[in-house]
Amino acid sequence: MGNMKLIIVESPTKAKTISKFLGKDYRVESSFGHIRDLPTKEMGIDIEHGFKPKYITPLKAKKTVSALKNATNKATAVILASDEDREGEAIAWHLTQVLKLDADKTERIVFHEITKQAILKALETPRHINQNLVDAQQARRILDRLVGYELSPFLWKKVTKGLSAGRVQSVAIRLIVEKEKEIQAFKSQDYWTLRARLQGEKNKEEFTAGLFRLNGKPFDKLEISQEIALETQKELESAKFKISHIEQKKVRKTPGGPFITSTLQQGANRHLGFSAKQTMMVAQKLYEQGFITYMRTDSLNLSPQFLNEARDYLKNTLGEKYTLPSPRIFKTKSKNAQEAHEAIRPTSVAATPEKLKSKLDYNGYRLYKLIWERSIATQMPAAQLNATVIDTEALCNNGKQHTLRANGQILIFDGYLRIYPEKTAEQELPKLRENEKVILLSIETEQHATQAPARYSDASLVKDLEKYGIGRPSTYAPTINTIITRNYVIRNEDKRLQPTDIAMVVNELLVEHFPKIVDYNFTAEMENDLDEVAEGKKKWQPVISKFYQEFHQNLQNKYDSLKKSDIMPEEKSEEICDKCGAPMVIKTGRYGKFLACSAFPNCRNIKKLNGHAAKTEDPALAALQEKYQGTVCDKCGAEMKVRSGKYGPFLACSAYPKCKNIKNINDGTSKEKEIDCPACKTGKIVKKFSKRGIFYACNNYPDCKNTYWGQPTGDSCPHCGSLLIKNKTGQTVCSDKGCGYQA
Repeated sequence: MGNMKLIIVESPTKAKTISKFLGKDYRVESSFGHIRDLPTKEMGIDIEHGFKPKYITPLKAKKTVSALKNATNKATAVILASDEDREGEAIAWHLTQVLKLDADKTERIVFHEITKQAILKALETPRHINQNLVDAQQARRILDRLVGYELSPFLWKKVTKGLSAGRVQSVAIRLIVEKEKEIQAFKSQDYWTLRARLQGEKNKEEFTAGLFRLNGKPFDKLEISQEIALETQKELESAKFKISHIEQKKVRKTPGGPFITSTLQQGANRHLGFSAKQTMMVAQKLYEQGFITYMRTDSLNLSPQFLNEARDYLKNTLGEKYTLPSPRIFKTKSKNAQEAHEAIRPTSVAATPEKLKSKLDYNGYRLYKLIWERSIATQMPAAQLNATVIDTEALCNNGKQHTLRANGQILIFDGYLRIYPEKTAEQELPKLRENEKVILLSIETEQHATQAPARYSDASLVKDLEKYGIGRPSTYAPTINTIITRNYVIRNEDKRLQPTDIAMVVNELLVEHFPKIVDYNFTAEMENDLDEVAEGKKKWQPVISKFYQEFHQNLQNKYDSLKKSDIMPEEKSEEICDKCGAPMVIKTGRYGKFLACSAFPNCRNIKKLNGHAAKTEDPALAALQEKYQGTVCDKCGAEMKVRSGKYGPFLACSAYPKCKNIKNINDGTSKEKEIDCPACKTGKIVKKFSKRGIFYACNNYPDCKNTYWGQPTGDSCPHCGSLLIKNKTGQTVCSDKGCGYQA
């Protein structure tokens, strides 16, 4: 123990992984995250003296601090090895302050993967704490504290109690609210399409083509009304057809870049259904286990070692044609890519997903597989497709000439798609010649309606946050989690982010009276200022001072000029208070709209809006209550009652909370057909609900744990025999993601 060196990291899993690579001369301990922070019950910032923060050691960290002090006293040297970003740098600096270490002499090591080679190399090249990175992290923390602690009480007084405001979260809420307003303002328009079944006169092969030009002119799809569609259909039914133009060309489909934080969150959301928070939790574990590189990064760089490993793997397993003559290099788009020095990739190419499957949990395996496949695919040749366009000219009896177009493509070399499958719809067109006559077999018209914009998913919100320069890799997931936790946003049954009533009110208030707080450009400029602090180009106090003076003065003015009644006007209702007889009014609270007695504060009666006690009770719910009256709980024997929840009506035991039995009920409007469970053969697949949204599972649970994250159609996959399901976009796909079949 005489020559023992102490390495301090922030995670026990990370400590355990690093310990495997080092000998008896090293001891690795964890700080369990931050050991100091701003106080929770006061602002903790001395505004008058350069915004100096007042840090405290939380009660839960005191035991850890005591243990680390003891370990420090026994060590010949202390090495700080927290993550290689601003947050990690701040944790290291706080450790020097609490453990009374000399920051200028204490060794700081950094690495972006937890492997033996990376750790040993880091130990050979230690550095000191980078105070610029620490200052950038402190500045962000202080800015957010100033906004939160000053704006939140304002919202309590002018809107409703319990609300909170944040610098980045308010901008994210604005994006979601504005999307909701687009949806509310959207007016659907009908339009029609025409598709013809055609046949070559010589080879008799069929193909389909859609209307491309109307009497020689291109058109907007909304121009085709039912009247025009039926008129054109009639003209085509008696027209003469010939091939007017054929174009064939080779198309290359190149792989996307390796994952960075934002694209990993987007990819995991689209392919695996993970939320941004879930993605980062699973990725954090993979990183700490030593399987992937650091997951908070906006760099697209890949190490020479990985590039060589990838080439050797591809050459040995798939052959030379699946390798590149030289590595494919991706240029980082972000000018401030400094959160880490490399993209997210596996630490070893040889550690294939199948080899690690036994060491990973279900979600860990799925995310690792996605990262491994995407990383390897970046070093593979482009896929090659033969694309064909066939234009058919229709000469009508009335002299009009319409053009029908058919598109087809055939994959001739799969390239990177061999490892990283992506949607590539193949359609082969028959071999035809220009001027060849064509026979019309049939023509159909179909009515369509324009669709409202989709609400944000985690993936699309992260994409827009990144596009506007709002936040940085480490902030995307916490921002989304915060706005959901604080009831500004709900994740609906389609896993889309939907603003609550109170979010609409607060956003309108901030946009009108605190425009800079929710201004996209201003927030992006603030992020750039923080980047410049991290680079040592700016001091952090002037950055905060410039923002705070204007913000604080505006806030004081609004306290005097704004009235709660202007922001939160009451709505009239037809309800009468059952306690005092006064009219009830509709108010908006933290958790949405509710009924309150207008005689407040003399009468404090409140009710749920359209709740059980309201006279405007849902007649469908009342009918269900009558239908299921007398139903007995199969667990405790008490009466079951109809309740209405987030996902509709259900049966709940009246003995709650002693008995928490609930059952799904069919309100008579469901069009879902009953499907036998293919796993146990005796159960039925039924709709269920969870925090992640609607899913489908066998009713024999827990004996059968068969589940689907899409509505089963009842049909079997023609490729593998698994059940087909409707995915969140409404497309019919195979429930086995490994199969990849799409109808």
